[in-house]
Amino acid sequence: MAARIAVVGGGILGLAVARRLGQVDPTATVTVLEKEQDIARHQTGRNSGVVHAGLYYTPGSLKATLCRRGVGLLRDYVDDHKIRFEECGKIVVAVDDSELDRLKEIARKAEANGVPGCRWLDAAELREIEPHARGVAALHSPTTAIVDYPAVCRALRDDVLDAGGTVRTGTEVVGIEEKADGVWLRLRARGAAPVAPNGHHPDGASAAAKAEVHEVTEQAGPFDLLVSCAGLQSDQVAQLTGEDPSPRIIPFRGDYWLLRPERRDLVKGLIYPVPDPRYPFLGIHLTKRVDGEVLVGPNAVLATAREGYTVGTVKAADLRQTVAWPGMRKLAMAHWKTGAKEMLRTASKRAFVAEARRYVPELSAADVVRGPAGVRAQAVALDGSLVDDFVLAHSGRVLHVRNAPSPGATASLAIAEYIVAKLVPQAQADPAT
Repeated sequence: MAARIAVVGGGILGLAVARRLGQVDPTATVTVLEKEQDIARHQTGRNSGVVHAGLYYTPGSLKATLCRRGVGLLRDYVDDHKIRFEECGKIVVAVDDSELDRLKEIARKAEANGVPGCRWLDAAELREIEPHARGVAALHSPTTAIVDYPAVCRALRDDVLDAGGTVRTGTEVVGIEEKADGVWLRLRARGAAPVAPNGHHPDGASAAAKAEVHEVTEQAGPFDLLVSCAGLQSDQVAQLTGEDPSPRIIPFRGDYWLLRPERRDLVKGLIYPVPDPRYPFLGIHLTKRVDGEVLVGPNAVLATAREGYTVGTVKAADLRQTVAWPGMRKLAMAHWKTGAKEMLRTASKRAFVAEARRYVPELSAADVVRGPAGVRAQAVALDGSLVDDFVLAHSGRVLHVRNAPSPGATASLAIAEYIVAKLVPQAQADPAT
């Protein structure tokens, strides 16, 4: 009998896993369940679009190995599907001598991870690559790239459909029960329109279907396997199967400003600061995008809702969970000064831009306009530590992706390969294509 498999989450990772499952077991019936009305609505569709080369990650970690594998897989995929991709390169700038040792450590990690073409730059060489940037030294990664991640998701969705799978949007998993015959799900559908092999996507739904707003609760199953790639809701879905509440997802909002069109010539590629090794955030940077825009940001400030993309968005239940988590209280006590600085940058355009002006001195507050925002699903352990590496929890017929932060999008095809190899025996001898 053909295997029935459910994947929770219609972001890049969930769709990559669904595609990979169909590749290694073409007889399987794969169903993707996404609570929003379309795919890639949260982290995947709101990030900066960078394809990371693997500079920062601890050699031998899952982040390091899967990022490097993922870059190659992603490059081949976008080439095959003619998706916008630009190897624009990146510099990491040390603005003074106090940052040189940290920059040297990044260079060491890059070499250990096999990042190709990285080169140490002095101040003059830095200006040759980014004429408007200033610093005492920089590390140049010429293979760091940018891509249209939502377009990648649309292509992955089409691959799932072409293989006979189904993508159900507007369908939230609110209950999971593992029984003798398989995994049963309780689903809450709100105006959901299944996307099936007949090629009918949500955009092609009838006006009546689009107007449907009532909720329907249903049971679905049994499934032979369940893979949860729920991003900002990953800990909540994991607890539906009795998983440990740690790590808890704490949402951090990242705000961006955009360079005005006439000032985009300040940036040729990607300009990053030397990050603080105490945090997984890379600091405010300047990022060219494939659509021609240039982002300045993001900051990292505690969000008052898991999907809170504006300062005024508050969800009481999410905020209570954040404040009640012992790890969050320990994190706040240890790093309140950094948190206060981030809040100042959120409140003050001038303070925000001043941080980026440290390495692009010509930048001014008049050069930017308000841009988009994203929310990072930051996993925080019970002891208050920020969980940095990818984390999976596998028990019985269920596998949860508990943490897949940046470079999760870059590594998505490799993470999918890694996950499916754990679940489907033939995948271990079947390289990703």
